[in-house]
Amino acid sequence: MTMIGPDGLARCPWGVSAPDYIAYHDDEWGRPVRDDRGLYERLCLEAFQSGLSWLTILRKRPGFRRAFDDFVPEKVAAYGPADVERLLADASIVRNRRKIEAAIANARASLDLPDGLAALVWKYADPGAPAPKTVAEVPAITPGSKALAKELKGHGFRHLGPTTVYALMQACGLVDDHLVKCHRRGAYIAD
Repeated sequence: MTMIGPDGLARCPWGVSAPDYIAYHDDEWGRPVRDDRGLYERLCLEAFQSGLSWLTILRKRPGFRRAFDDFVPEKVAAYGPADVERLLADASIVRNRRKIEAAIANARASLDLPDGLAALVWKYADPGAPAPKTVAEVPAITPGSKALAKELKGHGFRHLGPTTVYALMQACGLVDDHLVKCHRRGAYIAD
């Protein structure tokens, strides 16, 4: 079931659970991201979120963007051990060595993709996925997220399981998991 926000609009329940979520829910979550840099950023942020609240990542996103050179894959791919130590000392981000090293490895892997990250990821778009009526109907893993996670891993990507990959698919518009009565359901079909 949706929840009514302070402006009277029906939203997915998580979209009104904290003030920071309203703008993210309404303006970003589910909007198609079709460029390599944008997908690389979301891929990194979803991986950093693993085990944490998305709200933590959302609030630290400006720090992540500054620390990771706005997630330009060419810049992050060139990071070395000194950059890892710099990032581990940066309180404006989540300081987890495995996740930081994965972000660097994933930048390198994305640059090695012959057709780019967007082309690979968008092969798994599922515009015909069932429209969820309740949060309980929103899956955590799908056959598409399993297949995409496996393909990414085969290309050298790290720290991206099917649950993290499905969160990426939701956030970047590969599926529309806004609930049926949410005012954003179907909003990005023309994008």
